Amino acid sequence: MSQTAFSSLDLHPALLKNLESLGYHAMTPIQAQSLPPVLAGKDVIAQGKTGSGKTAAFGLGLLHKLDVKRFRVQSLILCPTRELADQVAKELRRLARAIHNIKVLTICGGTPFGPQIGSLEHGAHIVVGTPGRVEEHLRKGTLKLDSLSVFVLDEADRMLDMGFQETLDAIIARVPAQRQTLLFSATFPDQIQAIAGRIMKSPVIVQVASTHDDSSIQQSFYQLENDQQRMTALRLLLLKHRPESALVFCNTKRETQQVADELLDYGFSALALHGDLEQKQRDQTLVRFSNKSTSILVATDVAARGLDIEALDAVINYHLARESEVHVHRIGRTGRAGSQGMACTLYSEKETYRLERLGEYLEKSLNAEPLPPSSLLENPAYKPSMVTLQIDGGKKQKVRPGDILGALTGQHGIDGKQVGKIQIFDNWSYVAVSWDAAKLALKKLTEGKLKGRSFRIRRIRG
Repeated sequence: MSQTAFSSLDLHPALLKNLESLGYHAMTPIQAQSLPPVLAGKDVIAQGKTGSGKTAAFGLGLLHKLDVKRFRVQSLILCPTRELADQVAKELRRLARAIHNIKVLTICGGTPFGPQIGSLEHGAHIVVGTPGRVEEHLRKGTLKLDSLSVFVLDEADRMLDMGFQETLDAIIARVPAQRQTLLFSATFPDQIQAIAGRIMKSPVIVQVASTHDDSSIQQSFYQLENDQQRMTALRLLLLKHRPESALVFCNTKRETQQVADELLDYGFSALALHGDLEQKQRDQTLVRFSNKSTSILVATDVAARGLDIEALDAVINYHLARESEVHVHRIGRTGRAGSQGMACTLYSEKETYRLERLGEYLEKSLNAEPLPPSSLLENPAYKPSMVTLQIDGGKKQKVRPGDILGALTGQHGIDGKQVGKIQIFDNWSYVAVSWDAAKLALKKLTEGKLKGRSFRIRRIRG
């Protein structure tokens, strides 16, 4: 039996059977190294990049340990953003689907407090949440952790970057001393080592190489004459490569908005993602980028954590990341699952020392390439292939993806191939349709009915 097969682990038979049905046969490196100590009940610090399979690494451990008959919170998972918390909860439910009556609850900021109290009163086995909201529930006594046996910090480095140190300390003070602590992180700065020293008992340290295979990601570096050339360079790269989905990284919140606004002025389809957005704006931004109705997302490292974008054509570093590990984490978002990815990095003479440091970290010589010809600037900006329609009805109105698809493709409707991603939220839904079908799609939804009701429909622009 292969050492990396899930069947080599002493896992609950129902979990193994479900993994088989999901097509999970061999463990990823981080799973192979961290799952045995996790299942043995040891504290574990695991470092690995996004997409390395961290959720299954801690998720299988806590599901194996869970007592379904005991309807109390037995595991708490903290995530830096609501998107990551939702993603983790979704994956846990997939992993747990062979074991009946497991309740996974998400409690995050940006959503009403009252319904969360009701859900907690009904009980849950696993709580996934963001630090601020979890701490608020603990303070108000609406979340009780006396039965907690596993405490997980996911993307711990970003929680510290986002200023959650005090909040984490307040939560840790309320977590039972007798517990298993699992800390997962993409990078391993001094702050993480310090917090681990305080809250963990003889942790097993697992580090999976964060470098990327050159065959899946093509990296290019471009030295700029001055900072004023940065936007021109970004436009040239976009016009040359025309990526359907490009993630542009900036180092500050203010800069993300400026860059996105400037790209819009030049006719590109771009949106900014940063910490100052309201939750509904953030949701809408991520919907439009993931469904291909916006081509370019400009984001900070913190805001981009937890993004679940299946196929990302390009990552462009508007500035070099301040830390080499962060650079590797950024570019690891493209070229996944065997697909080809492209990573372009802009840097000025002032940032040369960072490039040298990155070269040492990657153990390779990094050389600047010439920018694409300036004649490309005469070309118009390219447009995305899809358009997003918003429906003012969602889960609470019992709207399902099938209802939307049926309404669009019914008699005299659009072709099913012209319908893209459908995403349902509590009180609204989004559907992507191809650009040339947008007018007819809007007409079909506006004149037709969903669940026997008429809903307000609009096309999202800008």
